[in-house]
Amino acid sequence: MRETCVDKFLERARVCANDNAYFIKKNDQWQPSTWKEFGEDTTNFAKGLMSLGHEKGECVGVLGYNRPEWIMACIGTQMVAGVSAGVYTSCSAEEVAYVLHHSEAKVAVVENAKRWREQVKPVLNQLPHLKAVILMDNSEEVNDNMVMGFDKLLELGKKQDDASFKTRLSQIDPNGLATLIYTSGTTGPPKAVMLSHKSIAWTVDSTVNLIHVGKGDVILSYLPLAHIAEQMFSIYAPICCGATLYFAESMEKLPENLKEVQPTVFFGVPRVYEKFYAKVKVKIDSAKGTKKLLVTWAQKVAKEVWERKHQGKELSTQLKVQYAMTQKLIFSKLKPLLGLGRARICITGAAPISNDILNFFMGLDVPIYEVYGQSEDCGPTSINIPGAAKVGSVGKPLPGVKVKIADDGEILVKGPNVFMGYMKDEKATNEAMNDGWLFSGDIGHLDQDGYLKITDRKKDILITAGGKNIAPQNLEGMLKQIPLVSLAVVVGDRKKYLSALLTPNEENLAEAAKKMGIEDRSISNMVKQEQILLKLKEEIDKMNKKLAPVEQIKKFDFLPRDFSVETGELTPTMKIKRKVVNERYSKNIANLYQ
Repeated sequence: MRETCVDKFLERARVCANDNAYFIKKNDQWQPSTWKEFGEDTTNFAKGLMSLGHEKGECVGVLGYNRPEWIMACIGTQMVAGVSAGVYTSCSAEEVAYVLHHSEAKVAVVENAKRWREQVKPVLNQLPHLKAVILMDNSEEVNDNMVMGFDKLLELGKKQDDASFKTRLSQIDPNGLATLIYTSGTTGPPKAVMLSHKSIAWTVDSTVNLIHVGKGDVILSYLPLAHIAEQMFSIYAPICCGATLYFAESMEKLPENLKEVQPTVFFGVPRVYEKFYAKVKVKIDSAKGTKKLLVTWAQKVAKEVWERKHQGKELSTQLKVQYAMTQKLIFSKLKPLLGLGRARICITGAAPISNDILNFFMGLDVPIYEVYGQSEDCGPTSINIPGAAKVGSVGKPLPGVKVKIADDGEILVKGPNVFMGYMKDEKATNEAMNDGWLFSGDIGHLDQDGYLKITDRKKDILITAGGKNIAPQNLEGMLKQIPLVSLAVVVGDRKKYLSALLTPNEENLAEAAKKMGIEDRSISNMVKQEQILLKLKEEIDKMNKKLAPVEQIKKFDFLPRDFSVETGELTPTMKIKRKVVNERYSKNIANLYQ
């Protein structure tokens, strides 16, 4: 069999025809669809594209929140030797136009009429290549000859000649371009990462085998499908291993959907776990008496269990007994409340996560395995796995992937997962690649056991006026553990000392203000209150005692709102756009150095 996920998909639909491929929520009920149905709909989508005149190598843009039609569009496009390109739902109309124009997409598959009106129609004059728009949800009628409902395209596909479809299917080149991943872009316009069929198939096979995901596993799809990590978990992993997928209703309903689905495999960017942490820690810290003692004991036992398991060590009989008791008394009740009652493996990636948060969840009997990589190597370079994990590292390189450290500390990667280059950008490709080695842009080192440790982004390092190199992300991770703080940005490049911009954790801030007797609990008022600012300063002073003088945060500004994707300070995967923050809050930063 050829090394493509298209072939794996068709085989899965044939062999597991009556198994449930995915569930969507309709009328408050989770409703299943089988692999046979999934296979037929995706094939009809592919044939429908051909009926619209789609040619080999042409691109189809996909814009919408996670749903089955997104995956049908992605795999269906690849079936006819085309190229899929996801677009983040948070993109402005201008940003959507950039991706669709740059990729020369002739067809765009768009979630609904609202997205068509707001994100595509206003920029049609910038899209000379675009010939058709397919609406995943066509419940609202659109009176435009360019726009067609998904169902109508499937009907066209059913009428398309099978022989010509099979011919096109046979034209897929495993070494050829399968998909474009547009980088979420913390600086400048996004680059189009070109990934081949073979690279994707090799990467998903390797990862699934490492973490032992298979039939019987349940995955909840909720992060942007335009991102490589979510594509690996929501699209390619189920195809490869037969896991069942549930589509979350929205990011806002994630907590509710998690509790309903109780996935066995869960991937979350650090921001998701940070939000869990902020809520759970406050509740645990407020526990009193016997309950407090019981929870503290259970946390200690769970942490010891997982520290031993991470090292591949056996548990003593006494520890096994204690661990069984923690399950019965605490964790069997606590973990389902988080939606992680069945979680067999929890993974995080796409941005750094604090060791303290990893240790905290280990104490809740929810070990989180950190993965490291980028779009340019299909997602994973290295990964911590059950029985071989080290907190503070991002695991060992995938078998078959080589990692070396350049003289300046930059991590270099070579392997079957490495990309084909950036589309239409030879200069950027040459800067990122040399002799088959991918220059990651991250600084790190391999420890004596072969675990990779990341210290910072090469371009994010702050250099103080005294010439000291500071990795801001480590400090930001510590600041985000202060209960009143949601997000933090450390500043101080070419300055005598470091400062921080802090955003409020609204829930915890309101609770603190209530205890302090502050009556006006509007965010704009609370962030200015002397009692609140003194409490923040106390927490930062505690943190500073653990740091070298040059790393200490001397001043801070408590901003009146949190950063978000919608307001432009965060990427769709919730990484901070430092350039945007530095520009938008330049006056605040200047005031910290007066």
